[in-house]
Amino acid sequence: MNEFKVLTEKIINFRNARDWEKFHNPKDVAISLNLEASEVLEHFQWKNKEEIVEYVKNNKAEISEELADVLNYLLIMAHDLDVDLFKATIDKIEKSESKYPVEKSRGVATKYNKL
Repeated sequence: MNEFKVLTEKIINFRNARDWEKFHNPKDVAISLNLEASEVLEHFQWKNKEEIVEYVKNNKAEISEELADVLNYLLIMAHDLDVDLFKATIDKIEKSESKYPVEKSRGVATKYNKL
């Protein structure tokens, strides 16, 4: 059993034990995923590179919790939409490899259609 499946089982059991599935329609889970991702972003807002390095050292636990919230909603959404997140991720990496060949994209942040 891969790690995604283990985590998904744990978060779905947590949700279902509290009878929260009725609140988890795709729209609201997508909104929650976005809100949690915004909470990650908030940790870095208005900070320069040096401030971020120091901030992360002192706030790693809080950032970790926000990242876990993002992953939890992502796993819930993938479960409810019957998406194999592990396979989807592998497929997306392979697709990106063809869109961004190393010889054209190494060290540049150019979008694939402009390479």
